[in-house]
Amino acid sequence: MANPSPDDAPSGESDRLPGRAVLDAAPGPMHPRARETMLAALDAGWADPRRLHREGRAARRLLDQAREVLATGLSVSPSEVAFAPDGPTAVRWMTDGLRYAARRRGARVVASAVEHSAVLVPGRHAADAAGDPAAFDAVAVDHAGRVDLAAWRQAVAAPGTVAAVLQHANGEVGTVQPLEAARAACQSAGVPLGVDAQASLGRTSPPEAYDVLAGDAASWGGPGGLGVLLVPGRTRWLLPGPADPDAAISGPSGHTPWVPLALAAAEAWQQTAAEAEAEHAEAFALVDLIRVAAAAVADVEVVGDPVGRLPHVVTFSALYADGEALVREFDRRGFAVGSGSACTASTLEPSHVLAAMGALTHGNVRITLPLAAVAPDRAAQVGAFCAVIAEVVESVRTELGARRL
Repeated sequence: MANPSPDDAPSGESDRLPGRAVLDAAPGPMHPRARETMLAALDAGWADPRRLHREGRAARRLLDQAREVLATGLSVSPSEVAFAPDGPTAVRWMTDGLRYAARRRGARVVASAVEHSAVLVPGRHAADAAGDPAAFDAVAVDHAGRVDLAAWRQAVAAPGTVAAVLQHANGEVGTVQPLEAARAACQSAGVPLGVDAQASLGRTSPPEAYDVLAGDAASWGGPGGLGVLLVPGRTRWLLPGPADPDAAISGPSGHTPWVPLALAAAEAWQQTAAEAEAEHAEAFALVDLIRVAAAAVADVEVVGDPVGRLPHVVTFSALYADGEALVREFDRRGFAVGSGSACTASTLEPSHVLAAMGALTHGNVRITLPLAAVAPDRAAQVGAFCAVIAEVVESVRTELGARRL
């Protein structure tokens, strides 16, 4: 995607400190070319694309260009691409739109127990507010985090079910969900399926089995603050509230994004798509190295499916250790890693994903590899990280006074 302004736009060097390894890229740094595009667009696309003056029309053309790039990459028409203020909002709108469009038939929503908090928290709240616990059903998963398909089929067939939500893959343990089988069950029951692809878009092949799809531009090296919704024309989907008079510009969601964000997201999509095959293979191999190194440490469990997974995500849990202490010790040694629930990471709450899987909910470390384009020394960083896993775990156990039995 060509930059919308001069060739001498800033180059977009990473703000990562020298000697630091950022292995918690959820979200990660922007793709350098996306950063260049966004900075250039500050001059060319600053205006409101809904305005009729020359500057507004120029911004509208750039927004249409960004939407066209994303539509082509995701195999939909531009009119089916909508935006949201961020990924979690896109997921909430995805669910709300499916439920509201079918409000005359019922209000029951089905999801898996390992969904993002943007699904689980509003779903449970709505059920509590209605005084009907059965209005939201979180279906159990197996030890790898994969939804129980037999229970899923039963849940979506229950009377009053109007929507189902299932992630493409889990952003915490990486396990890919059986979307084709899950959607087949939904179609048999006449229930639309919304798919949360926040963790996967741009990092593996986009899913095809969905009725509405939600994602986050940050997952493929785009900017934060931009969620994406795909609403195919075949799907009944409508958000509550009055119709948007500028729907031709804002798309189905009614949200008109800041144009530089949309342009940067489109540029990042093009760049990551061009590098996808090599990126996927290298990231998958690097995560395998981490899985092997962590599993070699006594009383450490590596969770998630070892094969049917995202290429760039892995979590391991250490018995007799504390997640916060592990994060701090890795950070002291120059490694930024995550812990706790991926969607409530700032509080280091125990992971509802690991709890649903029956795995250790404490002492966990989550790795989300950045794109090679923003971390060209990624392989060396992973090698260095693997070399200190055992030492860090033992150090934290000693600090906490833990004794292995």
